[in-house]
Amino acid sequence: MKTQFTPKTRKVAVIGTGFVGSSYAFSMVNQGIANELVLIDMNKEKAEGEARDINHGMPFATPMKIWAGDYKDCADADLVVITAGANQAPGETRLDLVEKNVKIFECIVKDIMNSGFDGIILVATNPVDILAHVTQKVSGLPNERVIGSGTILDTARFRYLLSDYFEVDSRNVHAYIMGEHGDTEFPVWSHAQIGGVKLEHFINTAAIEKEPDMQHLFEQTRDAAYHIINRKGATYYGIAMGLVRITKAILDDENSILTVSALLEGQYGISDVYIGVPAIINKNGVRQIIELNLTPHEQQQLEHSASILKQTRDRAFV
Repeated sequence: MKTQFTPKTRKVAVIGTGFVGSSYAFSMVNQGIANELVLIDMNKEKAEGEARDINHGMPFATPMKIWAGDYKDCADADLVVITAGANQAPGETRLDLVEKNVKIFECIVKDIMNSGFDGIILVATNPVDILAHVTQKVSGLPNERVIGSGTILDTARFRYLLSDYFEVDSRNVHAYIMGEHGDTEFPVWSHAQIGGVKLEHFINTAAIEKEPDMQHLFEQTRDAAYHIINRKGATYYGIAMGLVRITKAILDDENSILTVSALLEGQYGISDVYIGVPAIINKNGVRQIIELNLTPHEQQQLEHSASILKQTRDRAFV
């Protein structure tokens, strides 16, 4: 006798259809990761327009149900991705956005939870580390089921710039940016590798951070958003692809190691702060935070970054 097979829904709800939200939706369709994708925005017509535009390309893509909905559609979603909120303007830091976006997020998260949602929330809006913490507090969801995009994009930028400098495929460059997704982030030079070989062997010195070219490369990584915003007004393609990568790790139960914003509860000797760290991501969210053996200087940088985030968060949200 044949048993009946019920496929998993693989439903994702996107809150916000601005540059990041619409780019995420477009990337999701191109990679065919979900079965259902609902777009939610205060401007319902904008969400409807994005859904129609993407649906018209469906003959060229993997079948996926896409529509413009509202918060009640979050009820049975596996994942809610929040991209809504005020954008970073030229000359503005990510932390400058705190007051505006904390108030917006308190309303958004309450509306999500009022639908009966009980899945995973992925936060992309800046300042992402603080807003991930706000989301966890307001939602009441377990820590592991509220994730910020963290330094996934910074890490990708770092890997790309290293690959460009050393003329090696970026997929063979393994390196992390940790800390705040912002001005206090830092490179983990002690664990940077190319094809399994420590980076210090490629530049013939263990003092990588003192090398002018490497210093410049990290500064390009850290300040990339400012340069892009000054040139085109916003960044959205890179972060959208990063969000899709996290989504895939969740929906496919990959147990992939990605640099996301997760709540530290004693790891690295730090507690009660969401911050960018390598973590194992699967269908349950954050399975485990990876604790790298940092150098004393790197540990100090992480502690400094955590301190700045805590101070900013405590001023904006209690």
